[in-house]
Amino acid sequence: MNNMTRVAGGKDDFQLVHHLTLRGSQFEIGRALTEEARRLGWAPMAADPAVNRARRTWFERHWPQHHARMDGAAAVLGLDPDQDELALDGLNYVPEGSGCSALWIPPSAATDGHGRVGRNYDFFPLTSSEVMGTAPRPGELPMASRPYVITTVPDEGLASTVITMSDLDGCMDGINSAGLAVMLLVADFEHAAPPEHVSPQVGVGSVQLPRFLVDTCENVEQAKQALLGAKQYDHGLSLHYLVADAHGQAFVWERGRDGREHIVQLGDGPLCVTNHLLHRHSDPMNLPEDTPGSFGTYARLRTLYERSKGATVSPRDLRDHLRAVRQAEDPALPFRTLWTTVFDTADRTLSARFYLGDGRRYSEELVFHPSDR
Repeated sequence: MNNMTRVAGGKDDFQLVHHLTLRGSQFEIGRALTEEARRLGWAPMAADPAVNRARRTWFERHWPQHHARMDGAAAVLGLDPDQDELALDGLNYVPEGSGCSALWIPPSAATDGHGRVGRNYDFFPLTSSEVMGTAPRPGELPMASRPYVITTVPDEGLASTVITMSDLDGCMDGINSAGLAVMLLVADFEHAAPPEHVSPQVGVGSVQLPRFLVDTCENVEQAKQALLGAKQYDHGLSLHYLVADAHGQAFVWERGRDGREHIVQLGDGPLCVTNHLLHRHSDPMNLPEDTPGSFGTYARLRTLYERSKGATVSPRDLRDHLRAVRQAEDPALPFRTLWTTVFDTADRTLSARFYLGDGRRYSEELVFHPSDR
């Protein structure tokens, strides 16, 4: 059973947000996602046959939910699921990437004992052409103007709700029915550059990684093991990920410039993340000064840390802290906070407010509940 509704925005607003709910087998969910992606203009990407064969084998062993959804994609396209020439995932309909700020409040620091993590998703309010320095094409929409909230309730396994602006089979934010929440952020903004070559590789891509975790893991310890055991690739745009669970645990997963993997935990207290590598600057009291290319990452983290350290934080406080680091509506700045999400890992909910236009126009806060059945 599938259902799609408009939940925020309209024809005169910057964002028009749809909520897509999919129930059934993973094969059936894959069919539905592919049908929607094709409606939005997606087509499968050519792939190196040897790499594509190895990708399918890796998914079958390590991420069977995704493997089954790819079989559903093959059915929609009328293809043999074992063919080697075309990648049947990466249901991408806009470019990816982001700035962002995130803050985890553990149960011990919350007024009601609920662990919560909130984030601002910061991105260009521009078309792809404008980002590349050219005039927009006739009718071209801004890259992030049509996000989706997607709830999947499979016949077996974990249900989840995710938000994506790019890949229908990936996400930027997600939470599952076990209370595991995951979000991605640019990890090293000062050194970020557009990828030169984008082709499917073996393992988990950067926007697939949050969905990989909400599909396969129930808690932080399982997520650590899944990440340590997974092949990962990012096409040169380094991201890091805040992962939190219903048991009050959280960590940040990131890879250094040398490719080494890092699990960053700061004890039983708030955990702040913006757009620099935490393992290189682990002391929030001793951060560098921002540069013209750092996108205010150090100042935003200082603000979040100073507002949350040693405090007992209410749900309203968390939202106030996120507003304090929301992007300014300056015509000279190329970013806006395009949505703010708050995950309640105890209640297993995702709440979101979406950007509708300048003048501090945001949607009302919408609450989504992934459900096992």
